[in-house]
Amino acid sequence: MTTSTRNAGKHYVYRIMASPVGALKLVASDDGLAAILWDNDRPNRVQLPIVAKDDSHPVLLEAERQLREYFAGERQAFDLPLDFSGTEFQRKVWRALLAIPFGETRTYTQIAAEIGALKAIRAVGAANGRNPISIIAPCHRVIGSAGELRGFAGGLERKAYLLRLEGAGTKPSISPPDHLAIIVGIRCKEPVWFRQGDCIWEEIVAA
Repeated sequence: MTTSTRNAGKHYVYRIMASPVGALKLVASDDGLAAILWDNDRPNRVQLPIVAKDDSHPVLLEAERQLREYFAGERQAFDLPLDFSGTEFQRKVWRALLAIPFGETRTYTQIAAEIGALKAIRAVGAANGRNPISIIAPCHRVIGSAGELRGFAGGLERKAYLLRLEGAGTKPSISPPDHLAIIVGIRCKEPVWFRQGDCIWEEIVAA
């Protein structure tokens, strides 16, 4: 799966496909798939200069084919050229999303740790919410530290559907990075990696 990063001078076209989670608007440039938008998407969440509908664009046709296989339970990974358009930080977050395996989840803190931005958890959440290529860049696999479902452009019901489709639980699928230590003021039922009540984390230097 290849990625592009700039949209200057590009023209984007779209195709609508029906799916179990509603109509999806697939958007592409000549460089690759640029967006998968929900029927209830905020108009300004993903801003691309879409010029026309094109039901014959090869990237859109291939994206729809692979998405149909995914919804049918016949595909766990996608193989498409991707044309992300966003800031350097956003693209870093979106690349981290691509690395979350099918059937697993990560927390916002885990994503922040993976990109070396532990002090920017809120910014990671904001970038996750701006992810233009839903499902394929699986922002639905990012959950709260206690396993709760948090904001999703398509709505929490659709987020839950996608996780069920993939057989993913709502607990983070990996352990804390080695350079994090859990410091507990009072006993916590579950470890957390940021301040939550009397539980806090701090960054330490690995030996």
